[in-house]
Amino acid sequence: MTQQSTFMGRSRVFTGAPTAREVARTGRVITVVTWLLTGAVVLVSMSTAAPFIDAHSEGYATGPLLALAVDGCFILGLQSDSTLARFGVAAGAWATAFRWVTGLSTVWLNIGHAALTGDVVGVVVHLIPPLLLLLVAEAGPAWRRAMGGALADATAEEQAERDRARQAAEEAEQARREEARRAEREQREWEREQAEQARLEREAQREHEARLAREAADREQAAREQQQRERERQQAERERREREREQRERQAAEQARRQAQEQARREQERAAREQREWERERDALLAAGTPDGKLGEERALRVVRAAFETGQSVRTAADLTGWSTGWVTARYHDLRDTTPVAA
Repeated sequence: MTQQSTFMGRSRVFTGAPTAREVARTGRVITVVTWLLTGAVVLVSMSTAAPFIDAHSEGYATGPLLALAVDGCFILGLQSDSTLARFGVAAGAWATAFRWVTGLSTVWLNIGHAALTGDVVGVVVHLIPPLLLLLVAEAGPAWRRAMGGALADATAEEQAERDRARQAAEEAEQARREEARRAEREQREWEREQAEQARLEREAQREHEARLAREAADREQAAREQQQRERERQQAERERREREREQRERQAAEQARRQAQEQARREQERAAREQREWERERDALLAAGTPDGKLGEERALRVVRAAFETGQSVRTAADLTGWSTGWVTARYHDLRDTTPVAA
């Protein structure tokens, strides 16, 4: 996007648009520099304008008060125009006249003494701060209005981009819906074609079966007695196989029951044997007494288990393992959580 910017009667063309962040940063720079310059002018006025006013006001110490009043009015006009410029509003001729009167008054109070004494260098030196502030008072609102216009153009362009993107998305969504409807119509057409084809195949199948049935009807009459005898033989064979199958199942069930009983007996014997071995080991662990130092963690865990099962206290278990009572207490909690409660 190409934009036209005008300042102090000159124009320039640039591409691109500032962002809101850039405009805000530039506005802050203008504000900070303006207030720094304003502070400098106020300080200069207190050092130059106040003595000049007092020198021409015998009997009244009005220099500092009048200098502050003039500078305050100038700052008022400057701040008002700056605030209005943010909203693109011009204050009008009276505001411009107020700003220039107060600005020229500040200029005269700063250069008056040097001008009356013919000090050209002093006039130039004391003219610089208020003149710069006066120019900032004119340029600041123009800058802000220009930046506001640029920001408005950028905002409009961003809104247009968003509108175009939204329109493209809507068009894409519309195209997707049209494609979905077309695919749905094609699917329905295909399903109807498949249903019609299936119906024709069923009719053909029924006709074929009817023909086969008619052909078989003639053969069935002659073969009915043979089939009856065959059915009887097959029925007898099925009954015989069923009896044999039931017998095999009973034998298999009996064998499985005996194997389960034998397996349970072996498991009980193994559990009893392991329990006896553990009881012997438990007695040996508890009889070992207090060790010289900390036991290895695996042996300490077995000692804690033995103490827990025999109802020993945490302190006793800690003495038997050489570990801390906190560690033994944690192991006791673990054993309580994992040991089933006796019915």
